[in-house]
Amino acid sequence: MTPTASISNAYSSNSLNYNLTGSSCINKGVSPNAHTCSPDTPAADGNKELTEEEKQQVKELQSRDREVRAHEMAHVATGGQYVRGGANFEYQTGPDGKRYAVGGEVSIDTSEVSNNPEATIRKMQVVKRAALAPAKPSPQDRSVAAQATQKEMKARQEQQEEVSEEKNKTPSDNNKSIAKTVSYTKNGITISLPNPSTSHNFDVIA
Repeated sequence: MTPTASISNAYSSNSLNYNLTGSSCINKGVSPNAHTCSPDTPAADGNKELTEEEKQQVKELQSRDREVRAHEMAHVATGGQYVRGGANFEYQTGPDGKRYAVGGEVSIDTSEVSNNPEATIRKMQVVKRAALAPAKPSPQDRSVAAQATQKEMKARQEQQEEVSEEKNKTPSDNNKSIAKTVSYTKNGITISLPNPSTSHNFDVIA
């Protein structure tokens, strides 16, 4: 299974943490374009006159919704091909009967590219940018960015080791082929003496 990490904007605003009897619907994985409760969940009366407190709650939910969507879309836009499945949102119903995104997450592929440090470096740079893309990265976002940085550093080390190995494989001038024998001819007899740098045997050729 391909390793993935969630870069998210968690539900953290206490001011939005309220329940309306019979009208609360907090769900994950619902289409970000949906703004009404599901049929089996009673919604607030659209004609109901909201109190000042409820109007304030709606404003806060609207603000939170915009913040969450912008946050997750920044992840998606920057993560590109490594984003898995788009953004998932967590919803809460307001006093006006509409649902607002109060949390969300994006899954991103954080696996290293097998046997390819250079590709891993490029990928981790994208993952890191995606994690830190929102204006206010969450602690989870920063954690994913830190993991990507570690994998990038590891890949750079592997890349350097590969370069060192290639250099060691390159023959130097001292390793060039050396003649194994040195021949001498005297009185019609050729004597092949061993080259001192190779062997200690010699042949007498009549």
